Amino acid sequence: MTSIEKITKNVYLEPHPTARERCMASIPFSAGDIILSSPSFVDVLLPAEKGQRCDNCHRFLGSGSLKRCTGCASFFYCDQACQGVHWKSGHRKICKLYNTYISSPSFQALEEHKKMDALLLSNLVAYLSCVDPTEWHVSTPIFTFRSLLQSPMNGSSPPVCPKHLFTGDFVDELYSRFENNNFSIHSHFNTYAHGIFPAASRLFNHSCMPNAAVKFSIQAHEPVKMEIVALRSISQGDEICIPYLDPALIQTRTSIFELTYGFTCSCPSCQVVRDVGTVPEPPEDSEEFRNICTRLREFAKGTGQSPLFTGNSSKFPINLACVLHESFITSLSDKFSQASHDGPYDIAMEASDTLLALYWLIYPPNYPQIGLHLVERAKASWNHIVRSNSTDAARVAELKSTLSSAQKGLTVIEPEGDVHDGPMEDLQTLLEGVKGL
Repeated sequence: MTSIEKITKNVYLEPHPTARERCMASIPFSAGDIILSSPSFVDVLLPAEKGQRCDNCHRFLGSGSLKRCTGCASFFYCDQACQGVHWKSGHRKICKLYNTYISSPSFQALEEHKKMDALLLSNLVAYLSCVDPTEWHVSTPIFTFRSLLQSPMNGSSPPVCPKHLFTGDFVDELYSRFENNNFSIHSHFNTYAHGIFPAASRLFNHSCMPNAAVKFSIQAHEPVKMEIVALRSISQGDEICIPYLDPALIQTRTSIFELTYGFTCSCPSCQVVRDVGTVPEPPEDSEEFRNICTRLREFAKGTGQSPLFTGNSSKFPINLACVLHESFITSLSDKFSQASHDGPYDIAMEASDTLLALYWLIYPPNYPQIGLHLVERAKASWNHIVRSNSTDAARVAELKSTLSSAQKGLTVIEPEGDVHDGPMEDLQTLLEGVKGL
């Protein structure tokens, strides 16, 4: 029995024509169902989160509320229970050496993302040194991690702490699986840590129009858990895919897939983008840009299903190709952000309408970014109603409609990460507020 089979009976692997294998649903799933729940194998907090979150269970308690490790004064814990778990799982190998390590010239010379790799690799090496090699058998996460495909990107491993626990070749072998298998860990979809989740890496292939997505669960005294959640109905026998990166990275995703993962994506979205060819830059002229936005909204309103979702490039107007340029979504997001707080309100809503039309193109139904934007749109609507001291029926109706859509989408994947201060709390506050309108 492999560790994959021990983790879940909801899925099974079968041969794939081009990839290693594909993950198939053993049972039908509805939107919001958890397909897989798997604890972190090894993880490390981002530097900005140190002292704010427990280094063991990742609970956010804020500065001054955590207990500092007396050995290194650089790791923080909820209590002695979390500190004890972390100590036994590898921190005891790092503790006295940690500060010297992170201040060393070899570590400081690394790029920021390589520093995170180095810290994660150090934690992995420390953890493995605490486990008897006779226990590295087929039913463990260690075995699953070592069975993952190596990254096509070559390069030796960064310096680790502590040194000489294993041979350099073995450490290089571990590191060779980092680029294409590690995950960003997020709370309310804001990254706060990096981690290794061997089961998810082994099971799920990528799609830019996935039927499942990743979220994380934080519980006291427990390792953070990754949960794979169905975004829509999945039939028994369907392949389950997740996004390896944000589908909105339309121009750069092909090169990332080839360089980092060693494959060419053949999902419906990528097929349409390839048919479109070179994506032109959006017009710089404000009036032309606005005309493009108008045509995009009209196209989204008049088409039953996204051509990027179905792979039907014949339904995608070539004169809208510039909306696939990554700068287009950035411009719209900036415009909405600038106008959503202090106005003008009409500009914010127009930018939001265009963003939602673009999201309809590039994201599958119930994708988290859609619900998150709807909450932000609802905040802008609420602020405008409150500041204008107006209960205009049309504006109130639009706000209630936005809240309803946000609630429908977000409940598929929320709650996610920390218990408090997430989009669902904002949504509930707004829902209570509109009752008085």
